[in-house]
Amino acid sequence: MSDDMKSNDEQNINIETELLGDNNSDLTPNEEIETDFSIGDPLDILQKEVDEWKDKYMRAYADFENTKKRLEKDKALAVAYSNESFAKDMLGVMDSFDAAILSIENTEDESSELMIKIKDGVQKTHEQLKKMLEKHGICEIDCESGFDPLVHQAIMQIESKDHKDGEIVQVLQKGYNIKNNVLRPAMVSTAK
Repeated sequence: MSDDMKSNDEQNINIETELLGDNNSDLTPNEEIETDFSIGDPLDILQKEVDEWKDKYMRAYADFENTKKRLEKDKALAVAYSNESFAKDMLGVMDSFDAAILSIENTEDESSELMIKIKDGVQKTHEQLKKMLEKHGICEIDCESGFDPLVHQAIMQIESKDHKDGEIVQVLQKGYNIKNNVLRPAMVSTAK
């Protein structure tokens, strides 16, 4: 036998000795090993252990993926609503433009050239601001389709023959949504 083959046989014996214990150290490579596998086949035991570790790995990986998705969703929401406080501040500016347009329309001297230019400038600026807000997902709450307690806040009730009970009679302050969430509810009066 060559030295390489002897060393391989010696390694196999050493491995078998480690697995079976030192009581079989006198065995030669050609002798059959009789062992008591009352605890089970070592291959089955190892396979069960591999399966357990694989299960643990798969669970840990699934937890990691779920956490990763949750963090990505939270990040997207944070970005979407990061401008919410700025948007709330801008609503006061929109209210001022609405009031300015209304007061110009109610002015007696509405036909003068100066008033026409002022009204035109205020309306253009108002439209530009409205488009900028819409671009960032901020839009007016609809008050024409009826009262919805999720987006409208009833400030007072008014007697009205033209409206059914609970219908919106007048919008006192416009409401706004940001990405389908209420930024500010619309302040309305309802019929009683």
